[in-house]
Amino acid sequence: MNPAYSRVLLKLSGEGLAGKSGFGISPTVIRSIADEVREVHSVGVQLSIVVGGGNIIRGATAATQGMDRANADYMGMLAGVINAMALQDALEKVGLPTRVLTALEIAQVAEVYIRRRAIRHLEKGRIVIFGGGTGNPYFTNDTAAVLRAAEIGADVVLKATKVDGVYSADPEKDPDAVRYEELTYTRAIQENLLFMDQAAIALARENELPVVVFNMGVPGNVLRVVAGERVGTRITK
Repeated sequence: MNPAYSRVLLKLSGEGLAGKSGFGISPTVIRSIADEVREVHSVGVQLSIVVGGGNIIRGATAATQGMDRANADYMGMLAGVINAMALQDALEKVGLPTRVLTALEIAQVAEVYIRRRAIRHLEKGRIVIFGGGTGNPYFTNDTAAVLRAAEIGADVVLKATKVDGVYSADPEKDPDAVRYEELTYTRAIQENLLFMDQAAIALARENELPVVVFNMGVPGNVLRVVAGERVGTRITK
C-alpha cells in the first residue's frame, strides 16, 4: 500500500479511552487503538498522537462547577499526560517504539516537548505521543493537535470521534442532520460546526493543514484514511 500521507497526527479524545463506562481507561479500548496504530506504523507512516484527558477531568466542565478555570485546565493537562502514559504502555506491548513528550515538565515520566526532538523521534520511526495540551490554560486539545501538527510538518490531522464525520447538527438529537463529505475551514467557522473549536479550525486554515474527522469505532478506519480512502469528512481550503 502506498500511503496518501507520510506524516500524520492522530487526535484522540480522553472520553474515547473510557469506552462505555464514561470514566477511566478501558483496557479493551486502548488495546484496539494500539492495534490500529500498529497497522498504520507498519506501512511506514510517521505517526504522532495527541490525547486529551476528558475521561478523568475536563477543565471547562470543572470551571462551570465553581473551580478556577486556569487551575482546572492544568488538571486536565495532567490527565492528558496520564492517558499518554497509558497509551504508551499499550503501544509498547504490541512492539511499537514510542516517546511521550509533554508541554509540562514532568521529567520522571516523560520528555519535555521540543519541536526538533519530536521530529527526530518521528524520523527514527518512533511514535510520538504529545501530552499536556499546549501547556497553557484556556486552550483545548484540538488546538494543541493542530499546533503540534503544524510544528512538526504533518500532512494532515486525523480527528477520531464516535460518529462518521461532521454533521450540520448533532445526529443523535436531530434526525434531519446532514453529513458533509467535504468542508472548507471558512464554512465550518461560519456555521459554527462543533466538531472542533474555532481556534483550532482557524489555526488549521492559516497553515492550510487538512483535517479529517472520522469514526474511530470502525476497525481499520485509521488505515483507510491514511491510504487516502473517502472516510469521514475532510476539511480543507
